Amino acid sequence: MSNDIIITRQFVNDIREIINNGIATASSAVANAAIFTYWNIGKRIVEEEQAGALRAQYGKRIIPALAEELKLSYGGGYGKRNLAYYRKFYLAFPNNEILHTLVQNLSWSHIRLLIHVEDEEARLWYMKESSEEMWSVRTLERNITTQYYGRRLAAQREQLPLPTPTIIEQTTPEAYIKNPLVAEFLGFNRYSNYSETELEQALIDNLQQFIMELGRGFAFVDRQKHIRTDLGDFYADLVFYNYRMKRFVIFELKTHALTHADVGQLDMYVRMYDDLVKGEDDNPTIGVLLCTDTDKTIAKYSVLHDNEQLFAAKYMAYMPTEEELRKEIEQQKRFFLEQHDQK
Repeated sequence: MSNDIIITRQFVNDIREIINNGIATASSAVANAAIFTYWNIGKRIVEEEQAGALRAQYGKRIIPALAEELKLSYGGGYGKRNLAYYRKFYLAFPNNEILHTLVQNLSWSHIRLLIHVEDEEARLWYMKESSEEMWSVRTLERNITTQYYGRRLAAQREQLPLPTPTIIEQTTPEAYIKNPLVAEFLGFNRYSNYSETELEQALIDNLQQFIMELGRGFAFVDRQKHIRTDLGDFYADLVFYNYRMKRFVIFELKTHALTHADVGQLDMYVRMYDDLVKGEDDNPTIGVLLCTDTDKTIAKYSVLHDNEQLFAAKYMAYMPTEEELRKEIEQQKRFFLEQHDQK
């Protein structure tokens, strides 16, 4: 291939090994495996750039060439834009020991915000606070954009009371349902074929990472939760409890686009759970359909419409490009507005 002239086969193989090791580690349910995979990719890219004979020209061509090599095996998650982010991630946090200490409780969305903070001390401080205080992505973004770290230093210099950081509390179910949900940690690529049973098992195998992606307050309760009624036996795929919302959350998993039948099934499970399982002190159960695509017509003309207990969300079992994710977010916003047109 022409790309061999630009990058060596050993370099491509090194990157492949890093990705495969990251996928294998994620299968062992290590929550931040993906983050360290991205860091190691960034590190190896920088090392390869520094080894180039014509460094400036080589550096410009190395990422496009590598993306071309990787896309057939791993999809768009390792495209040019994301590889550039992984490189910037390593350059922002080159100290592996510090990264291991501070990365707990953080997602890739946190990291994406942090690597744009130019001041190194501020960047490390925001990472430390986000990790220790379990800041949501929205809370971190708000404190960065309002320059909380700088205001805090100014208050210390003037011996004034320290400003209070903004904490964006999520109080409504809508705030806890991510749509789309990016689940590249499952180990599937863009073109993988898998059954609902395999999807469920992959989520269980990567339970810590899944809970981190869901957000704060989720605790795992059961899989294939047995609900027995006079009508027969029913099994809900995954059940969680969110201690912040004080309610059970049922996840039904589908490997196809949203259908009316899926909505009806979830509605029945939620009603059963409220009637047979929910305690007096619990808020009403909510149900979430995780599917490969949503549908505005179903949102508007099914029992999803204006229902505060039923939600549908698209999951992406691969890392999308930034442009793909932006378009998907806009599409899911429109889906939500069809479901809750009064909002």
